[in-house]
Amino acid sequence: MVLLTKKLSTIILLLFLTLTQIYAQTNEALQKAFADSYALEKKGEFKKAADLIKTVYADNSYEINLRLGWLEYNAGLFEESAAHYQKALNIMPYSEEAKFGLIYPKAAQGKWEEVITLYEKILANSPNSTIANYRMGLIFYGQKNYTKALGYFKKVVDLYPFSYDGLLMYAWTNLNLGKKREAEVLFNKVLLLSPNDESALGGLQLIK
Repeated sequence: MVLLTKKLSTIILLLFLTLTQIYAQTNEALQKAFADSYALEKKGEFKKAADLIKTVYADNSYEINLRLGWLEYNAGLFEESAAHYQKALNIMPYSEEAKFGLIYPKAAQGKWEEVITLYEKILANSPNSTIANYRMGLIFYGQKNYTKALGYFKKVVDLYPFSYDGLLMYAWTNLNLGKKREAEVLFNKVLLLSPNDESALGGLQLIK
């Protein structure tokens, strides 16, 4: 009985050491693949970088799918990018970085309803996200839905009252809604941040 227990302990120990070695080798290969992919990315070789990551691909890896989503987006492979970002999101459903990532290929494909839905999910969890609020404002401004855009830009300016992008778009949105006095005040604030700013000066010229 004692001999059997010793043999079992030895087998378990050997199995543990083997698994540890396999894990270490896998982790080392993964780190090398990521490091090499960054080097290729710096050279603008996004497709090669993605192909390199695929050599260590694991379907259940959040990090690998997120990385592939980014590389394939930059390589112009929007369908593939969206698929990998979606896999990352399936693995980590609360991930905002995966949602922001998925927005890139969706926007590139002109799937604006899906983009808006993703931003709404981000804002449901993080209502004070200035990035999501600002980009939602831009979408509705581009659609000439100035009333809806105004709320998002107002949120950005409420959070960051002296920020260039928020103030400028808030000013233009007010102007397009016929709120000239509000727009004038905002354009002048923009000029404090960016003296002789062409966009702000152009807006003020339209008010006169």
